[in-house]
Amino acid sequence: MASDIEIARAATKKPVTEIGARLGIPAEDLIPYGHDKAKISARYLSGLAEKPNGKLILVTAISPTAAGEGKTTTSVGLADAMNRIGSNTLLCLREPSLGPCFGMKGGAAGGGYAQVVPMEDINLHFTGDFHAITSAHNLLAAMVSNHIHWGSPSGLDPSRVTWRRVLDMNDRNLREIVTGLGGPGNGAAMESGFDITVASEIMAILCLATDASDLEQRLDRIIVGYRRDRTAVTCADIKATGALMALLKDAILPNLVQTLENNPCLIHGGPFANIAHGCNSVIATQAALKMADYVVTEAGFGADLGAEKFFDIKCRQSGLQPDAAVLVATVKALKMHGGVAKDALGEENVSALASGLANLGRHIENLQQYGLPVVVAINHFTQDTPAEIAAIEAYCETAGVPVALCTHWADGGRGAEALARIVTETLATQTADFRTLYADDLPLFDKIETIAKRIYRADHVEAPRAVRDQLARWEADGFGCLPVCIAKTQYSFSTDPALFGAPEGHSVRLREVRLSAGAGFIVAICGDIMTMPGLPRHPAAETIHLNAHGLIEGLF
Repeated sequence: MASDIEIARAATKKPVTEIGARLGIPAEDLIPYGHDKAKISARYLSGLAEKPNGKLILVTAISPTAAGEGKTTTSVGLADAMNRIGSNTLLCLREPSLGPCFGMKGGAAGGGYAQVVPMEDINLHFTGDFHAITSAHNLLAAMVSNHIHWGSPSGLDPSRVTWRRVLDMNDRNLREIVTGLGGPGNGAAMESGFDITVASEIMAILCLATDASDLEQRLDRIIVGYRRDRTAVTCADIKATGALMALLKDAILPNLVQTLENNPCLIHGGPFANIAHGCNSVIATQAALKMADYVVTEAGFGADLGAEKFFDIKCRQSGLQPDAAVLVATVKALKMHGGVAKDALGEENVSALASGLANLGRHIENLQQYGLPVVVAINHFTQDTPAEIAAIEAYCETAGVPVALCTHWADGGRGAEALARIVTETLATQTADFRTLYADDLPLFDKIETIAKRIYRADHVEAPRAVRDQLARWEADGFGCLPVCIAKTQYSFSTDPALFGAPEGHSVRLREVRLSAGAGFIVAICGDIMTMPGLPRHPAAETIHLNAHGLIEGLF
């Protein structure tokens, strides 16, 4: 079979104006970036407010493994399949980060015959949104440094600056740095560091803002550091908000592209779910709900991360009401959760798969805590055996959740029609009773503990006294009502990436907390998770190149 990039390159794409017309978007309200991608104008978006909402379907997954789960691929396949069976459906995805593209995970445009195109553009520079966010973040950092250089009129203490820098690349050498070396002419010497752009608070703000006015207010509230008396200094105090808005004026607009089957897709924003809130933008999701009867969206990594944050942060802040959840699983990943090594996953092993099904069951139970109907999608691989598939189907029947075997990677939307029919039937016959996991007024540490105990099944949360004291200070400053965004490994319910399956009784080690006052949440960094990832021993960048015809090869 052809590679993902070969399949994408062979696609017959329709002009983006034609894709927009299917959604009722006039050509004059599309801002084209070539012939196959465009941004949707603010004028058109503002006119959608009075239209009724469609149904919102969240696609999430079991805990990821090196064997792969295919959440984005399934999202694309489901959207194509729902359109095939006559259900007017719009797909909403996140934009890929350059870090994984050149690292080890690859892109995030789907795979096989369930992709969004133009695949190379989407996975690389696309419409420049990530560059705008990176530039805005680092402009604020430069203005903070300049503010201090010229006497710090706000009283900002150089030793209490909390605003770091970002880069959309995996570079471990930039995690901890010192700036301003070389004497007074180079600014004040300060400890700092870089995070990856997807962990930027400005990325989170752009993805949670409802419009340009809300974006501006959230940028104003960003805390860049503290005075000696521990009072906060904000972006508004530095007088940077206007310039940041200028850089973000186009980035706030959702991007319109298409699937291989020429169905519309909005791609906008891209925070990671292991270190940020892991969902595409509120603006894109809310617009999609006005333009289609059904909206398929995804949340990053496993349901313990992306789905939890989709519900407890994105839905809490925006008022979005999801109607159902699709939980993606693969035979190979479940066998890995059952103890099978990666190099032995091609062999039938029903007993190991049965052990790994505990991971699937844990995610089902967690999703049901939010009051949603759950459908399981088995993302089929060619080496899966009938006995292994039957074991998953029997488990789901015992758990009382519908399940569908999907072959969208090989067959496109046709291979996910069974899933599409189950999802539409579920939406027609079951009503969601959506609820978040905890109340706004619960103390911050108790919110962290609630997620750790009810979602991760931990016994307790370990936190240094300094972390607990910091949470208490934020509560005293009026931030106690914010939700929490837990940053931890995506590979396990625990903070140990090697602990597969469905562990119970473990401890969650809370290492650090950060206040994202503009985004509107507290980041709780647990275990050894890094907000600036590193490259693997053999990064994907080693094999990405241009061929003799000037075409990109090696991108996946």
